[in-house]
Amino acid sequence: MRRFTTIKDIAKELGISVATVSRALRDAYDVSAETRKLVMETAKKLNYKPNFNATGLVKSSTHKLGVVIPAITNYYFSTVITGIQETAQANGYNIILYITNDSHDLEQKIVKDLSLSSLDGLLACISSASDSCMHFQEVIDEGMPVVFFDRVPADIKGSKVMQDDYNGAYQAVTHLIEMGYKDIAHITGPKDIFFTENRLHGYKDALEHHHLPFHSDRIVYSGFSQKAGEADVETLFGENNFRPDAIFAVNDRKAIGAIVALKRKNIRVGADVGVIGFTDDPICQIISPTLSTVAEPAYEVGKKSCELLLKHINKKTFTGEELVLSGELIVRESTLKGT
Repeated sequence: MRRFTTIKDIAKELGISVATVSRALRDAYDVSAETRKLVMETAKKLNYKPNFNATGLVKSSTHKLGVVIPAITNYYFSTVITGIQETAQANGYNIILYITNDSHDLEQKIVKDLSLSSLDGLLACISSASDSCMHFQEVIDEGMPVVFFDRVPADIKGSKVMQDDYNGAYQAVTHLIEMGYKDIAHITGPKDIFFTENRLHGYKDALEHHHLPFHSDRIVYSGFSQKAGEADVETLFGENNFRPDAIFAVNDRKAIGAIVALKRKNIRVGADVGVIGFTDDPICQIISPTLSTVAEPAYEVGKKSCELLLKHINKKTFTGEELVLSGELIVRESTLKGT
């Protein structure tokens, strides 16, 4: 089988980085004319053929955008996709969904197997287990426009659209403190994910600014599901453990799991133990007691991500942008202490 020349081959031949080769092929502003000339000569010598129009060497739009996303079955992601799809269609683009099932291995396979010649750009929300995102860096280095949203990699520079996780968490915990709760636990997602770390920092700072102590045994790391929230409560209320009087959950699904587990223990939610989530899933208004939460701008995350990607596609040189969108504290019955 014939092996095609890649930008890695050009980089190796010249002894420069893949990123520099990629920028030179796209005629980026931060590459010298001398370096660009050398790269172009070497590309010609090695018979390099670009895979898609994003390098600027081929102009043939497919009007298709790829969307890599962990799931579509929960409210948040389905709303994000609605924002992406409506924006894409309004600009003459269709989207192709790639569902990772929140699996790093599947995500890696999907990205490596992408038919890059059939896409004009890529939107990506990384899986919760992504300890390395070099598979995304590789497609970026090849010249593909990529915008990350919601769960974004900390170690890749580029365009990102996020909700304000830090201030949302700070608001949530401050609300609990103002309602009279003093021993507040945090049930969060896996360690070292950018947005969960930001929410953890918001939690810690809210405690510190209100002169409440931080204890590491008040933090429980696990998945993002309702079942994980139920299990986290069992951990917090297990034998020889403390009994918190409030719980801040990293998302609404875990908060609902916490409510279910507390009810199972005949603990009154709100009156005995306050619970607050993060998302504003419609089920927050159905469950009893209704769930206080921080509403995420899910539709706007999708819309702004797609708009940013289209800007990226339509400009020959593009400097990555980071957008942070604010959430809104919504108070309901689950944080009404002593009722």
